[in-house]
Amino acid sequence: MHEIGMCEGLVELIERRAAGRRVTAARVRVGARHAVVDAAFGQAFTLAAAGTAVQDAVVELVITPMTVGCRACGGRSESADPLAACPLCGDEGVDLSGGDELVLESVTFGEEAADVPRHPR
Repeated sequence: MHEIGMCEGLVELIERRAAGRRVTAARVRVGARHAVVDAAFGQAFTLAAAGTAVQDAVVELVITPMTVGCRACGGRSESADPLAACPLCGDEGVDLSGGDELVLESVTFGEEAADVPRHPR
């Protein structure tokens, strides 16, 4: 399962950034070329995060498209389909670019009452 390896790396990265703090949410941008399925990614992330500071985090997955350049008609478009054909002429002879990123965009940390210093006013 492709998503497990990806999620294991993401959990490690998030844990390093968390530095012991509880993580409540993360936003991950994944290019369409990775052919990630949202439901499979969610299950893989849950498995990879079990027993870590990330285990209760809600993960928002953002799929970014790739650019499709048609060799037949010269048209250019965007697609989230890794098996894209030209939407203008239907030709399957296309060049794909972009859509290969994997970016941890943000991490949200939870506050635990025992760990939050209180400042008198």
